[in-house]
Amino acid sequence: MKKLILFVFLFSLTFVNIEAQVKYETFESSKLGETRQIKIQLPRGYDSNNDKSYPIFIVLDGDYLFEAVAGNVDYYSYWEDMPESIVVGVNQMDTRYDDCLYSEQNSLPVETGAAFFEFIGQELVPYIEKTFRTVNFRVAVGHGLTANLINYYLLKPQPLFQGYIAVSPELAPGMLDYIPEGLSKAESKIFYYLANTDNDGSSIKKMTNTLNTDIAALDNKNLVYNFDSFEGPSHYSVPTHAIPNAIEKMFHVFQPISKKEYKETILELQISPVLYLQEKYESINQLFGIDKKILINDFKAISAAIEKNELYEYYEDLGKLARKAYPETLLGTYYMARFYEETGEPKKAMRTYQSAYTLKEIAGVTKDEMLEKANLIKEDFGY
Repeated sequence: MKKLILFVFLFSLTFVNIEAQVKYETFESSKLGETRQIKIQLPRGYDSNNDKSYPIFIVLDGDYLFEAVAGNVDYYSYWEDMPESIVVGVNQMDTRYDDCLYSEQNSLPVETGAAFFEFIGQELVPYIEKTFRTVNFRVAVGHGLTANLINYYLLKPQPLFQGYIAVSPELAPGMLDYIPEGLSKAESKIFYYLANTDNDGSSIKKMTNTLNTDIAALDNKNLVYNFDSFEGPSHYSVPTHAIPNAIEKMFHVFQPISKKEYKETILELQISPVLYLQEKYESINQLFGIDKKILINDFKAISAAIEKNELYEYYEDLGKLARKAYPETLLGTYYMARFYEETGEPKKAMRTYQSAYTLKEIAGVTKDEMLEKANLIKEDFGY
């Protein structure tokens, strides 16, 4: 019995380790002329799905910030509120100031700061993309000094990162001009999240509030911007509040249709709700390079909107979409039958309902329900 308990305990530890998949590596950098310690968290099931690729999070201040980001990424991706992602942390405990060094004249990286900037863009990111399966969506995360540094990538004609999480940044003076200018010129989608806390130093609060005002005034359809100002957390604890907010807002389009989205957006649409659904998933593919299967939750939301607004003609397109996504189930068949039933073709509706017995039940729609609907039509019309 003791041996069995020991085996189960060791097996559970192995299972947890497989799930976590955190790797610790020593990276030899020619740009820095020294080695750096990095941490890499791979998504659950990375080794078992060789056809799947993932976005990248590059987390500066990895000594303390990596676990906060990695934990949130794992949690939100588990519930499908964001895509599974590779999280890379860069330890900077003894080098943080040197890594973030900038010129007092123009506020741009200089000397060791310039070397670290190139290390991230020319060595670390290429290494991660060569070693692991990745898509072309990268997020940079920084806090304090490093939250200033990540913004330098915005100043390039083609920014290295598509997402930026800047928590209580200690901004170089010139960045108040550089950041809004860079974001105003963005020619592809940029997600920018800024946060501070009332317990930040006065300089940080003043500069981040000014930056927020300037970014919020920008008119660029390629910019998705969010700002949070927290009351209560210290400068050092605010990342634990900001990171989950940043993830939720940055990956909003990836998330299942919520009750709020259903009530405030979908029910008020002036276009086909099915087109809205298609565009949602096309955006996911374009933004994150992920061909995400349409969720059952989202099919049900669109179906509910069709019923609520009595827009039954859209059931035909929804049925075709459901048949493509879930061909072995009766979901698409059900929607097609509803289309025929509500648009004056009862015989087609009856036959479509009757065909359900060969398909799998799904989303609360059962074969018995389908056959009952077929029988009601048969009785009503005498077929």
